[in-house]
Amino acid sequence: MTRSTKSKGPNPIPSVWAREQRRTDQPALSRDAIVREAIAMLDAEGIEALSMRKLGARLNAGATSLYRHVATKDELMELAVDEVTAEIHVPPAGGPDWRAAVTEAAGSFRTTALRHPWLTLVLGQAGLAYLGPNYMSFSERLAALFTAAGFPEPSRAIETLFSYVIGMSNAEAAWLTTVARSGETEADFIARLMPAAQRAAADHAHLAIPHTEVEEATTDPAALRDMKFAYGLEVVLDGLALRLPRKGR
Repeated sequence: MTRSTKSKGPNPIPSVWAREQRRTDQPALSRDAIVREAIAMLDAEGIEALSMRKLGARLNAGATSLYRHVATKDELMELAVDEVTAEIHVPPAGGPDWRAAVTEAAGSFRTTALRHPWLTLVLGQAGLAYLGPNYMSFSERLAALFTAAGFPEPSRAIETLFSYVIGMSNAEAAWLTTVARSGETEADFIARLMPAAQRAAADHAHLAIPHTEVEEATTDPAALRDMKFAYGLEVVLDGLALRLPRKGR
């Protein structure tokens, strides 16, 4: 006698945007309120500190109550990413200077990433789908900007640009987190670290730290970080510009 077996369908897509939101009888505890509190917790304490139990305690609710609105922690991170993505400004497409528009969008992303230091870490994780309305709107506006500029493969240009922007923003956010944990200002932290860095580089001629950079780092480190980000961004845009079809060809 053979047993009948039911064929299993494909695994569900692991994304909050791929399923319908459950209805709940708890109007005081909304999904929006959960996401806002999660973002506040992420900003203050980082990804490692976030748990459904701790988040529930902050909201005066049990973890079980949270699961009625958000099925998993991964779903919660998707929602948090989508919420903060709404803060990124992308200029309208079709302007006279595509480089200025892209520079503004990249700078806005960096500002948002430094305001929410966990963002670039989450974006680098595999397995999370970003299909939320704010993230899709952000992606669409970027695609429109690069398409209007004349790039034959706008998605490739966007991937190249944001590989740089996400990488730099991630490193910068990690640095600022380290500074914040020291309890010192960034300038004071660098001033304390600089003698050790100079001693380490003393026997390596090509690694010597220029005096001007030492002065900038210990007087206005934020301006120095801005300059370094802008330099790299210009290099990336120079390379992308070479991919634009030449007029008259």
